[in-house]
Amino acid sequence: MKLSDFKFDVPKKLISLYPTENRDESRLMVLNRKTGQIEHKIFKDIVEYFGEGDVFVTNDTKVFPARLYGNKEKTGAEIEVFLLRELNPELKLWDVLVDPARKIRVGNKLYFGDSDLVAEVIDNTTSRGRTIRFLFDGTPEEFHKTIDSLGETPLLKEFIERKVEPEDRERYQTVFAKNVGAVAAPTAGLHFTPHLLKRLELQGVDVASITLHVGLGTFRQVDVEDLTKHKMDSENYSIPERTVELVNRALDNKKRVVAVGTTSLKTVESSVTANGRLKASTGWTDKFIIPPYEFKIANTLITNFHLPESTLLMTTAAFGGYDLVMKAYKEAIKEKYRFFSYGDAMLIL
Repeated sequence: MKLSDFKFDVPKKLISLYPTENRDESRLMVLNRKTGQIEHKIFKDIVEYFGEGDVFVTNDTKVFPARLYGNKEKTGAEIEVFLLRELNPELKLWDVLVDPARKIRVGNKLYFGDSDLVAEVIDNTTSRGRTIRFLFDGTPEEFHKTIDSLGETPLLKEFIERKVEPEDRERYQTVFAKNVGAVAAPTAGLHFTPHLLKRLELQGVDVASITLHVGLGTFRQVDVEDLTKHKMDSENYSIPERTVELVNRALDNKKRVVAVGTTSLKTVESSVTANGRLKASTGWTDKFIIPPYEFKIANTLITNFHLPESTLLMTTAAFGGYDLVMKAYKEAIKEKYRFFSYGDAMLIL
């Protein structure tokens, strides 16, 4: 498929700046792949579609406040430092993006707030990318606590055009969040509440977790027309044994295996046995799913409404079928569904 196959216009007013007041009261569009039917529901109506033995696979990654603001030594110029991933915990080496990049060179030191936190730039990686080493004398726990207190919730400012607010720290985190490491939320999970999970549990639905630490590469602009030439950034993942047991039992019993979000979908499809079953593993995945694709593990998907030409939309189209998903997106724009991280949801059966 080509990049231009995923080009369409989303009115700017449909890109949601804030989440719904109650997580499970976002709108829900339901797509039935067998019949082509499209239904309009509220997210908490999702319980109507599932029952005994079905499994929801959720991503339990936890977003950390990855955006820091510091000052350059001597000039005092303000620099934004976006933490991408920790390369070496002992040496406190990180891959980061800096802005404005032209002001930051190897050897520069950056100071953060009134804290003892200082960083030294030790390498260039890409045009905006740098490797930095934090100079900090405390314990690893104290270091991460300092980052947590200085950092800002990493909403993607290119799309959510407003200032980050204190409420974002809680709302840009799923109820499943446990393992720190993501710089963006697995947004399909943002619609769940403890009460909704309890209702699903009472219906015999199991919830199993994987971890995939979402990186900015997920949102990186695709700049090649031939999608087979696009290279995804690698993201760290883990699939525990308990999840494998629940998922494989559901597959054996011909039940629904529901990927909560494209991150969960990508993760389970990255670790498949020769006979089409999930296997426990830990590692890195750069899997890029585009149509056509034969899914081995998940047979149901919950996802948000994604932006045009995004890798997330391409993966959704691979799962739901290109024609049906693009028809649904036209309907979503007409019906004024809310798009992006804080937007509404889609269930593909």
